[in-house]
Amino acid sequence: MTEYTSIIYIEVERTIDFYYQMQQTEKQLELVMTTETIRSANHSFLLQHVHDMSFKPFSFGGGFLYLHTNQGVFTYKINVNPTFFVDVYKNMKQNFMNH
Repeated sequence: MTEYTSIIYIEVERTIDFYYQMQQTEKQLELVMTTETIRSANHSFLLQHVHDMSFKPFSFGGGFLYLHTNQGVFTYKINVNPTFFVDVYKNMKQNFMNH
């Protein structure tokens, strides 16, 4: 299983500090697509269990990438245009369905 393509997503961690102030920390993580799976830091989906992928852009850039899976919809905040990532998924899914 080799890496095919990936995209960086942002995970926001919220904590309360010693002075009861909320602190937000952003982590950059990688969503990796192979010929068999799509993996995030917390989940791994077989490609045949991902039914669709969609994107909702923000007006100021970036947006949410949605993975529609047999386990529900998973949301990833991204700061780049995911067109290439989505197109690779759709091409691989189409090839998978034709075989």
